[in-house]
Amino acid sequence: MWSRLAHNILRFRVTLMVILAIITAFMGYQSKNIKWSYDLANIVPEDDADMVYFRQFRETFGEDGNIMAMGVQDSSIYQLENFKKFSELTFNLEKKEGVRNVLGLPNLQKLEKNNQKRAFELKPVFDKIPEDQETLDSLLAGAARLKFYSGQLINSDNGATLVLITIQKEVLNSKNRDQLVNSIIAEGEAFEEATGIDVHFAGLPYSRSITTSKVKAELNMFLVLSLIVTGIILFLFFRSFKAVIFPLIIIGVVVVWVLGTLALLEYKITLLTGLIPPIIVVIGIPNSVYMLNKYHHEYQAHGDQMKALSRIIRKIGVVTFITNLTTAVGFFVLVSTQINVLVEFGIVAGINILATFVVSIILIPGVFSLYKPPTSKHLKHLNFKLMDGVIRWLDLAVHKLRPAIFALTIAVVVVSAFGLSKIKAVSYMVDDIPENSPLKKDLYFFEQNFSGIMPLEIIVDTGDKKGVQNLKNLRKIDEFESFISSIDYISQPVSVVSFAKAARQAFYNQSEAFYSLPTNRDMAFIMRYLSEGETEELSESFIDSTGRYVRVSLKIADIGSSRLDSLVNQVITPQIDSIFHDSNMEVNLTGTTLMFIKGNKFLIENLLTSMVIAFVIIAIIMGLLFRNLKMIIISVIPNMIPLLITAGIMGYFGIHLKPSTALIFSIAFGISVDDSIHFLAKYRQELFACRFNVSEAISKSIRETGSSMIYTSIILFFGFIIFVLSEFGGTIALGKLTSITLFFAMITNVVVLPALILQFDSGKRDKTKHPLIESVPELAEGIDEDDEPVESSK
Repeated sequence: MWSRLAHNILRFRVTLMVILAIITAFMGYQSKNIKWSYDLANIVPEDDADMVYFRQFRETFGEDGNIMAMGVQDSSIYQLENFKKFSELTFNLEKKEGVRNVLGLPNLQKLEKNNQKRAFELKPVFDKIPEDQETLDSLLAGAARLKFYSGQLINSDNGATLVLITIQKEVLNSKNRDQLVNSIIAEGEAFEEATGIDVHFAGLPYSRSITTSKVKAELNMFLVLSLIVTGIILFLFFRSFKAVIFPLIIIGVVVVWVLGTLALLEYKITLLTGLIPPIIVVIGIPNSVYMLNKYHHEYQAHGDQMKALSRIIRKIGVVTFITNLTTAVGFFVLVSTQINVLVEFGIVAGINILATFVVSIILIPGVFSLYKPPTSKHLKHLNFKLMDGVIRWLDLAVHKLRPAIFALTIAVVVVSAFGLSKIKAVSYMVDDIPENSPLKKDLYFFEQNFSGIMPLEIIVDTGDKKGVQNLKNLRKIDEFESFISSIDYISQPVSVVSFAKAARQAFYNQSEAFYSLPTNRDMAFIMRYLSEGETEELSESFIDSTGRYVRVSLKIADIGSSRLDSLVNQVITPQIDSIFHDSNMEVNLTGTTLMFIKGNKFLIENLLTSMVIAFVIIAIIMGLLFRNLKMIIISVIPNMIPLLITAGIMGYFGIHLKPSTALIFSIAFGISVDDSIHFLAKYRQELFACRFNVSEAISKSIRETGSSMIYTSIILFFGFIIFVLSEFGGTIALGKLTSITLFFAMITNVVVLPALILQFDSGKRDKTKHPLIESVPELAEGIDEDDEPVESSK
């Protein structure tokens, strides 16, 4: 089959290259339809009970993750001229398209009792901007007495204050969000420049917008860097511009196909799918390295260019296909997670890794057949003294130092296993952001002054229609809120209870002493005033239409999944049981923060499951190839050790297990096993040529495939290490940990794998078994189709 394929590819090379050009043009045309994703990734399955409840919450009470906050802490904000500018800032924000409402000190409203109408009315604290400092101070003192806002908009201890900007739902998940957020930031910066008062920003719309903008910039940077790095390494290896340009052309073609695939499948660009082009650059280059190295080895051996190009396809075409297939499996298994962002990433990456094989197997032989044969200058790398010395030492070590190799390997495994036991699974809402970044510093400002900015929602089911009007129920909720507000990293709650307290304070002429729930005596009067007042819109945000369900809205610090899980299950839930055990009320926690943390847990579990699936599928592929349990185990061990080493490093250095770090294991395993397949295929070929002399077959395999394995590993290492230049910890982890894994995979595949084969493979062939690899004559035998002995490297 592969002999016929080689013949047809070389015979119809021009036609095939024209077809590839047409497909590439089509994909390039389709790529203009690509769109960026502005949605918050939905990781928890739609039918999950908590997700169903969260959707019901949003349908009843609206979005909880659509607030952007602007904060200041400077006593000069309360000076007349600065306060005027602060008021101007607030009113400018109200006018912006896409802003639903703005709540800040300058436009603060209060409940005011109208005895004539026997109703409460909402009145602005500042009817107009004061003209003198004395009037301003008097109004500010009045605002400070409004206990409803204490801890929400104003920090009474240090004077810090907030402006809360609620963004329309339609804008939140569209490209207009970034424009709006940038416009809000510009207003804040203009105020900062005019007054010298530092302005801080936070909230999910802000963090999502900043992250998206940085990701866009980084993706272009990484694509360019990956091309430059791989190009330089290729030139250093092959000392030929042709050996640089054409592999990069192949990668350029596949990158266009990636973009076209995204457009055809109607997938939007996310943080993950945006990483595919630079990943394809790094993963696709090894195909060219193996093919060019084989081409040069063959040409050096017999000097026949067309024969050498034909043997590229016949001798390593099937191996390259299998290695690309196993790499693609590492991505395709992400489909099993049933998480849209990972499914899309896995499908697009998997398809185009296989496409890389198709493009490479056509273009490398086809293009080089149109050029003159390589000169002695181009073949110098085959006799690179340093590499020759390394290869000779590896061959010697494998044959003479096997006990030391096995002892060192066992020691590394034991130490790594202990490190693995120290890994903790922790993720944050604003994760992977550098500690010194403005976004992280601003987040700390809100956590220090307002206990956080991340949304947390509690829903109380009173059990009865209009149960919210039952004073006994309100007292239960008040007791629970008092407990919640005592926790350092949770803000003062906002609910119908705090609203009822504010109403009582207003009823008694804003006396702070009366900020408490109505008593049995004044309950009827206050309810009458509320029913006649202008408070319907406010109450709808915290009570459902039946009066049965009550919303308690909180803000919480970004304390991480581990602490949040302990807080909910070991602190809040027991207190709920204690307070509400003697009532028919039910209390549930929900909100974007909890769903995000649950999503990350779900994601980690599924990524680890996908790694196991990848392991099983690749083991099956190896089983089909060799039909020898011993060889399957031998081939898998060198590729599991690097994963264990990486996990150990994570444990020792406190690198948490989170989606960005869990992702690397299935991907790295799929890539690293490629070297094992190349080596085992060559070993099998040499085993037949050397009349089943294992030692001689190992030596020849190391000499021919060793350099290619090292070259490709160096390319993969430096190709992934460029991701450490990212500003995002997740991307840095992907680059750093994948590079480390692939570096150790290179060592285990060129040292441990041959040592294991020498130790455990007798070289005897069971003639009753016919593994799949023997059905490919070019791999199974050391004889060429015209009965010439297969030449090995000189």
